[in-house]
Amino acid sequence: MSTTLQDRAAGALLGAFIGDALALGPHWYYDLDALRADYGDWIDGYTAPRPGRYHAGLNAGESSQAGWLLELTLRSLVERGAYDEADFCHRIDAELFTRIDGTPLCGPGGYTSQSMREAWRARVQQRRPWGEVGGLADNTEAAERTLAIAVRYARHPGQLARAVASNTVLTQVDPTVAAMTVAYGAVLGQLVDGQRLDAQLSGRLMDLVRSGELPFHTVTRAGEDGVDAGAEKPAPGAFASPDALLTPSNIARAAHDPGVRIEPAWKVSLVYGMPCAVYHQFPAAYYLAARFADDFEQAVLHAVNGGGQNQARAMLTGALVGALVGARGIPQRFIDGLADPPRRLELAHALAAQIER
Repeated sequence: MSTTLQDRAAGALLGAFIGDALALGPHWYYDLDALRADYGDWIDGYTAPRPGRYHAGLNAGESSQAGWLLELTLRSLVERGAYDEADFCHRIDAELFTRIDGTPLCGPGGYTSQSMREAWRARVQQRRPWGEVGGLADNTEAAERTLAIAVRYARHPGQLARAVASNTVLTQVDPTVAAMTVAYGAVLGQLVDGQRLDAQLSGRLMDLVRSGELPFHTVTRAGEDGVDAGAEKPAPGAFASPDALLTPSNIARAAHDPGVRIEPAWKVSLVYGMPCAVYHQFPAAYYLAARFADDFEQAVLHAVNGGGQNQARAMLTGALVGALVGARGIPQRFIDGLADPPRRLELAHALAAQIER
């Protein structure tokens, strides 16, 4: 299917909203037998959370706080016309931190992540300024909101990396988390710009490192077969290693290699891990997006049916595959089933229209 830049951008955003909402009901089941008992052998659409579970009280098709924060970030980008960190921080102060109390089961979407709880305590209880509230949580919370920033700057990798990194460290300061989050954003930006998630993608990303556009340190020449003496000293502010940029193509090779199979594909959660940390979630999303690059439905449903932190897995996968197939390649039933689809469509297309050709 031929897609346009704007269609791919809108597809990435809608894909993320859909992935988040699909996992609202069956979120955080680490016991797969319990998941199957509550939701059957195969979840194929939106479901409501069971009483006593995470997000209880919300309806099928609604967003968790991850989707809520993505929409907040998206509104800031659309209304300001660019990434405006002061505006983003003001919205968090006014719209989120006034509605949470530092406990998990509170706030929009029914659950507040560890990273946002830590930021709330530092900002509200300890009255620290923005820039001094980030914590060490290793989840994908920042990636889930900054994917909108990555879409906005898909044609400008340097701006993408700077904005995603700056927004990430507002809540998560661990350098590995930041590096992997920026790398995910860079991958998503490449897909929105029309590239494929394949064995060549990491080479393109490394070219951007060598040109100075992506802030990662490298000592290898093109092809990774020798040392580049001119790159021995990392640039100021660069992440220490480019490994997060190499992972996507390695996983894409595995996904396309007939000798390396994960069957059924939802068991990617068992291979890479079911928990929340970035080092479990990003590899699983890359695998599903590479394997089902032309099939949005299969990609997100396998992400959801793997259990554990399936909401992050489905949201990150949905953004990647949404970019690959475009908004027109997403089955209409997934768009129609979202809570207030006209609002999501309007925001997605408004941001897509801002991207420079």
